[in-house]
Amino acid sequence: MSNNLLKGKKGIIFGALDSNSIAWKVAEKCYEQGAEFILTNAPVAMRMGEINKLAEKTNAEVVPADATSMEDLGKLFDKAIEKFGKIDFVLHSIGMSVNVRKGMHYTDINYDWLQKGWDVSAVSFHKVMKTAWEKDAMNEWGSILALSYIAAQRVFPDYNDMADNKSYLESIARSFGYHFGEAKKVRVNTISQSPTPTTAGQGVKGFGGFINFAEDLSPLGNATADECADYCVMMFSDFTKKVTMQNLYHDGGFSNTGVSQKVIEKYL
Repeated sequence: MSNNLLKGKKGIIFGALDSNSIAWKVAEKCYEQGAEFILTNAPVAMRMGEINKLAEKTNAEVVPADATSMEDLGKLFDKAIEKFGKIDFVLHSIGMSVNVRKGMHYTDINYDWLQKGWDVSAVSFHKVMKTAWEKDAMNEWGSILALSYIAAQRVFPDYNDMADNKSYLESIARSFGYHFGEAKKVRVNTISQSPTPTTAGQGVKGFGGFINFAEDLSPLGNATADECADYCVMMFSDFTKKVTMQNLYHDGGFSNTGVSQKVIEKYL
């Protein structure tokens, strides 16, 4: 159901790969709420995914860009400015760990792979905002979001170096959020989402068991990708104009629950 929460708003959505992607769901919800946007992903990811189907469905333009490349990001934001003028929202839904993909234990990670994953998963967020800042691409009271996970604060052994990446991602949101807010009245936040069966999420060892545990621990159950998309829409809307520099837990209460009755009963 549309309430036109984003009517007249323009943006860029990074990271839609297929219908399992949270970014895909966000694009659908933003379109339903009246927004216009550019869809972007790395060229290699676009060859693997189905982004053109999403673009057709949401009347969006697709602009390939490697989020670790300042040159690509410059061209992307130039295109957005040419198409829309200044924009109102950006979603960073990007994460990758070669060490996770290769099954490397955290105590034995490959540092070259670590650097690659760190650049893709976290530093790219700084690069995106630096590009938007230098090109003065954001309207006042615009909203920039990145997707995170509670492994930035707590240990989930098989999440590996992605936990470190998410910690740095959240720090970037706070630090850049201060400067973006003070100078340009733009808000910057991260959303710490429940474990979600995206293509990337399912690549984590033991994901199936863990998502079931999180479901049992969370008083409201896990938040779905669709529900996360709704939350992103609210964060892009004018109803959250004074929310910035926050890591916002969207996890059914998991982050504040020590133990649940369901979990207790399974161990009796």
